[in-house]
Amino acid sequence: MLTVKTLHMNMLEENCHIVSDETKEAVIIDCGALGKGDFKKITDYVESQGLHIIHHLFTHAHYDHCFGAAFIQKTYGAAPEMDSAEAPIYKGTGSDFFGELCHFMQGDNLPHPARFLSDGDEVTFGNHQLKVIATPGHSPGGLCFYCEKEKVLFSGDTLFYGSVGRTDLPGGDTQQLVDNISRKLFTLPDDVTVYTGHGPETQIGFEKKHNPYVR
Repeated sequence: MLTVKTLHMNMLEENCHIVSDETKEAVIIDCGALGKGDFKKITDYVESQGLHIIHHLFTHAHYDHCFGAAFIQKTYGAAPEMDSAEAPIYKGTGSDFFGELCHFMQGDNLPHPARFLSDGDEVTFGNHQLKVIATPGHSPGGLCFYCEKEKVLFSGDTLFYGSVGRTDLPGGDTQQLVDNISRKLFTLPDDVTVYTGHGPETQIGFEKKHNPYVR
């Protein structure tokens, strides 16, 4: 059985998900930890549950979702895994747009990716697998992670409760985003729980009926 702990990170209230099972192996999805307070939220939870972090996955590389990359690598030895199309953003492309906070993601603070993920890949931990679903549109290499066994999807900023990710950032594409949600996410079972990159969780069936951006 999966246990999902969602911790709110940085000033943008980004959702960092720590996903584990009965083996105590765990995956961190989108660590946006920025500063000691955020770091402590993560270490306190990991230590209290006796978890072993073996993957750090990026749904995408916008800075609010990966401020904590160096912290996770240093603390748990897990370097980030992402789509290769996100590498330029991760390395600083678009920094003028994102502003001063991007400096936290430069120079020695930037761990080299451990692995580049592609559509259809699987990420294994404990007794579970997460299937990689490529959903570019919010960003060029946006990914979602789906556990079919538990009917759980981690959508990053692709799909929100009653909304979708913005597409006015570098590399965004509105039609591509909507098409990917419609073709790849809305074909999942209605009772799949969606853990988003910001805000509350939702379900596929609810979004199919009520999301005004995907028709």
